[in-house]
This record gives sequence, structure tokens and C-alpha cells, in this order.
Amino acid sequence: MEFLACCAEMARGVEEIVHDLAGSPEGKEIIRIGAAGTPTRRIDKAAEDFVAETITRHALCRTLVSEECGKKDIGGERGTIFLDPVDGTHNALSGIPFYALSIAYAEEGTVRQGFVRDLAHGETFTAERGTGAFLDGKPIRVSRTGLLEESAMSVYGRKFNPAPVLSLGQKIRRWRLLGASALELCYVASGRLDGFIDLRATLRVTDAAAGMLICEEAGGKVSDLEGRRIRFPDEVTVGKCLVASNGTLHGKVIEYLR
Repeated sequence: MEFLACCAEMARGVEEIVHDLAGSPEGKEIIRIGAAGTPTRRIDKAAEDFVAETITRHALCRTLVSEECGKKDIGGERGTIFLDPVDGTHNALSGIPFYALSIAYAEEGTVRQGFVRDLAHGETFTAERGTGAFLDGKPIRVSRTGLLEESAMSVYGRKFNPAPVLSLGQKIRRWRLLGASALELCYVASGRLDGFIDLRATLRVTDAAAGMLICEEAGGKVSDLEGRRIRFPDEVTVGKCLVASNGTLHGKVIEYLR
């Protein structure tokens, strides 16, 4: 089965699971500590189990790297899938309608396809390397905003070192914290945000892989804090910082963060 079509099938199942558990005491129940070292809630476990079973049944990859189960051999011929079954779990459990299913497919260290489904509103962001990015099948592009003073950005900083965020925050027009990085990267891709900056060093490959590809294929730029190409290891125990923008603003953002 074609990868993105299979992702759409999985998303429909996850939507049903999340609909029943979002905002419920049952969904908040802690099942265990996940591979990333954070608590696995029932809502995460149920969504991950469903997606992992589908991936295994269709032999979509050789290796699955997921937020909760970590790195797992699936048995397919090739490729790695990076999965976050519910990106924005806190939002889902709090009844805030901003959370997503994020799935990326990679071969030889390069992400080839990305899929992000907004589980609260049903929007689907997709990309295949070299072919552009799409929202519900229609092409999307990043914004044309050229001035920080006119920009809207999602910015996350370290509590114990707020100076870099405050320096940038004084310059941008609108500061957002939406709580689901995969969707926020897609919002940059579609021009709804001009940038997404995460300085907490907690962003994992499962959070970012699909959204990064979608952002880049829409004309955006994604880098580390020095403006260099960012590469994540194939595991969930390592977090990194990330800067994503419409490209035009990228150098200015890096300058202020320094």
C-alpha cells in the first residue's frame, strides 16, 4: 500500500481513538514511562498501538522509531518510520483543540515523505521530497513576511535562560506558544506562522521529522541555532534545538538568538 495513503488510513483510526479519550480521565492514565523518558498516557499508548499494528501489517518499513516504544524492528525490506502518535498530548488531554498525528518515512538517513494530520480539525499536511508540500491535496507555500517587526512566530525557550527568547520576542510582532511542534512546523509551511523556534533542547526526531520536510518543501528553511543543517539521531532519547522560518527571516532570527 502506498505510504501516504496508508497514513491516511491510520489517521482515521487514530482520530476515532483520540475522540473517545481526549479530555477524559481515562485518557490521562499513566501506563508506563516511555522510551523518551516521559510518562506514556493511555491516549498515547492506544494511538501508538493502532499505528504500529498497521505499519507492521503492511510492512511499511524495516524500523519504527516512536515516541513511546522507542526503536523497534518491523520486518519490512527497508526504511525507517518516525512516529509521534499524539503530538500535543497535553493539549488533547486538556481539551485544547491543537494536537496531531505525525509520521515520516526515511531511507539512508534522508526523510522522503511526511504526513501530519490535525486530529482536532481534520486537516492533512503532506510532502514528498522534491515535489512540494500540500494541505488537503492543495499546494502550500511559506509566507512572504520580510520584517521581524511584522512577523508572527511560535517561540519556546528554556525557563532557566530566558534571555535569547526575550531578545527575539521584543523584535517580533506576535509571539505564539501553541503546544504541538509538528503542527507548528506545518503552520510555517502554510504561511500561518512566519517561524517556529524551539530553544529547549528537548525536540526529538519523532516530533520534527515530518514537519521539517513539509516546511522545507513549502519553501521554508530549517536549521540548528547556528543556521546549519540539523540532523537527528534515530532515537527518542536525544533532544535538540531548532529554528524554522519562511527562509527570508532566517538569518535575522539566528542573529538575534546569538
